[in-house]
Amino acid sequence: MQIISLFSGAGGLDLGFKKAGFQTIWANEYDKEIWETFEKNFSDTVLDRRSITQIPSKDIPETLGLIGGPPCQSWSEAGKSRGIDDDRGQLFFEFIRVLRDKKPLFFLAENVSGMLASKHSEALENIKNHFIDSGYDLSFEMLNAKDYGVAQDRKRIFFVGFRNDLNIKFEFPKGQKEKLTLKDIIWDLKDNVVSADEKNYTLDKCKFLNHEYMLGGFSSMFMSRNRVRAWDEPSFTIQAGGRHAPLHPQAPKMQLVEKDKRCFVEGHEDLYRRLSIRECARVQSFPDEHLFYYKNLSAGYKMVGNAVPPTLAYALALAIKKVF
Repeated sequence: MQIISLFSGAGGLDLGFKKAGFQTIWANEYDKEIWETFEKNFSDTVLDRRSITQIPSKDIPETLGLIGGPPCQSWSEAGKSRGIDDDRGQLFFEFIRVLRDKKPLFFLAENVSGMLASKHSEALENIKNHFIDSGYDLSFEMLNAKDYGVAQDRKRIFFVGFRNDLNIKFEFPKGQKEKLTLKDIIWDLKDNVVSADEKNYTLDKCKFLNHEYMLGGFSSMFMSRNRVRAWDEPSFTIQAGGRHAPLHPQAPKMQLVEKDKRCFVEGHEDLYRRLSIRECARVQSFPDEHLFYYKNLSAGYKMVGNAVPPTLAYALALAIKKVF
């Protein structure tokens, strides 16, 4: 069951679909910091490194399905939220262009929950209508990764469509009652972590490759909220920026000083460190054999944080596969 992948990143979607029996034969990623990671983890996939805006549809193979996560920063609740007016928001229409030209049997597109903000309602309806006008029966839903075997509170929206000549109405898979916690997935990593060097470059001293954490201070925005989840809780959302990575559960939860201001508990300051890249990857449900290649840790955190959790992708891929 062959598929193509756009805005592939580190391959979270591709990994989940691969586990479900799909094969990504062609992928596109423009960020040069990601190329080595994708190619080494998906050696059987042709990676086109050009900007999607420079790739004519004739260069893209025809397959059963199309998957991808068009860049989401312009919709983010933490960003400027310019949405479809941002150049990166416009990349959603490149996804639709490929969809219309290649006419696969199905597609799946992922984006951040910030797209649901009321100020983006018109743009969101516009995007939905483009999918429908492209000849697809559309299903749309926001899912939380923690309901699908991922130890993380992570809300994302998914568009799934089947070509309307198939007369298929897709139903999203139901979540699980059992929830994973941080102790379930990173407890065994707590004693062998290393820090980056003082400029946050990798030292390559990890027992498990990528098990290193970023150094540096914490912004006032970061210190405005508690950033520690306990061992028996799921993680906060893994962000694309290393400086915003959640703190390790070995530390006590941050104390409230006043509105929008927290502090580390006195006497325990040494326990407050960011999750390592490998710990973030575990939280995202990447297996340890999926390695991330970078020089500066910021690139590693970005790859991990921007990915769709493979376990969530697998649940969606299985639901799609059942239709066939």
